[in-house]
Amino acid sequence: MKALAVGLASLLLAVPTKAALELDLSSTSSIKSVASSLAYGLVKFYNGNTTAGIPGLLGGKYYWWEAGGMFGHLIDYWYYTGDSTYNDIVMQAMMHQINAPAGDFLPRNQTNAMGNDDQGFWALTTMMAAEAAFPNPPSDTPQWLAGGQAVFNEYVARWREEDGLCGGGLRWQVYSFLSGYDYKNSIANGCFFNVAARLARFTGNDTYAEWAAKIYEWEVGIGLITADYEVYDGIEVKDAERACRNIHAAQFSYNAGVWLAGSAAMYDYTKNDTWKTRIDGLLNFTTNMFVSTEGGHLWEPPCEQQPTGCDQNQVSFKGYLIRFLSFTAKLAPWTADGIAKIVRQAATDAVAVCTGPQNEGYPGPDGTGCGFSYLSPTKYDGKTGVGQQMNAMAAVYYNLLADAKPPATGEDRGTSKGNPNAGSNQAQPLPEPRAIVASDRAGAAILTILFTSGIVAGSFFLMSNVFD
Repeated sequence: MKALAVGLASLLLAVPTKAALELDLSSTSSIKSVASSLAYGLVKFYNGNTTAGIPGLLGGKYYWWEAGGMFGHLIDYWYYTGDSTYNDIVMQAMMHQINAPAGDFLPRNQTNAMGNDDQGFWALTTMMAAEAAFPNPPSDTPQWLAGGQAVFNEYVARWREEDGLCGGGLRWQVYSFLSGYDYKNSIANGCFFNVAARLARFTGNDTYAEWAAKIYEWEVGIGLITADYEVYDGIEVKDAERACRNIHAAQFSYNAGVWLAGSAAMYDYTKNDTWKTRIDGLLNFTTNMFVSTEGGHLWEPPCEQQPTGCDQNQVSFKGYLIRFLSFTAKLAPWTADGIAKIVRQAATDAVAVCTGPQNEGYPGPDGTGCGFSYLSPTKYDGKTGVGQQMNAMAAVYYNLLADAKPPATGEDRGTSKGNPNAGSNQAQPLPEPRAIVASDRAGAAILTILFTSGIVAGSFFLMSNVFD
């Protein structure tokens, strides 16, 4: 027997009594009710808590990193609404994927598709658990804070191996046999930055803050964050003549968001005006790039209106941006009013696009399947999935932001125990890799297309003179 059927009874009790989503943003109970309906529809995609599934995996076409993102959304769902319906399946999933005893979210069954960003999304989720004072695991198992420290330590070890190439920086992929290993990108390094900043804030340890500052300065120095705070996707490192010079300048919302939220954590920790300036610059770029001028709708410019559309990974980026914006609003309070306006519009849009029927693409109740595009005319577009459901759920419950407490720290409400020496530091031997197949790809999966075809929607090459 695989996994115990955790939480099945509570899931059955959580079935919404009506399918129509009617949202009143002035009513806390209405926000919670709609968020509950959307959460139920989201969890219907997941069978990891049954004997047929594997805890922590969505299965099918969905990648490992996106499951990590989903459990992060469910942690904040509990934090903002107080609804603990899904806490048991979150706990079970996290503990199954944490890779005990190292506690580093580097399970061997993901070796053939392990990106630094994939591991990073699970690290962000474990930090969310620590900051939300989510119920702690049994004391004889890895803890939430220690999980973030484990990933940080492994990131540091990988970075130090890269000091002679582009002056540091994490590669997109962890292992050399993976497509994308010869690429250093903003989401992998942004996860490192974000985790380091949050560890500094939670623990009060300046070493984490020093690393966060170092990573940010590297990102600027290599040209991936510009003087105008544009956040480019990544830089090639394979070709000796073009290594550290050939920038791929696609601009995706979760890249901007992960750097914005990390900067907010650093500002809250240091109260330094340098970080305030960075927050303002990144937020200005984010709103100009990813919020439409007509109607204030969130969108993904590199792919949303392109003939190929957004892929399975990209359709989930909106939800992460909303999460990162909301985190920023709590730690950089001067941003709260502007961010609240964006999130309110996103919630209104979410309800408008979440009218889809139950079908092969959506296992939830009729009338609650969420489409992808929030652009006008805002209506259900038939493109349902885990990412779309996460986007909508997050857009709704983050409207409870004003009444929520800021993320906890070790000195304020935080109960998670740390282990500054956690992690494997890559000491364990790796299995002999098998041939890579399409189903193995995880993480953003954006640049795989770019490397083979030379183009991704909205992307172009920018030749930089850094490190000549």
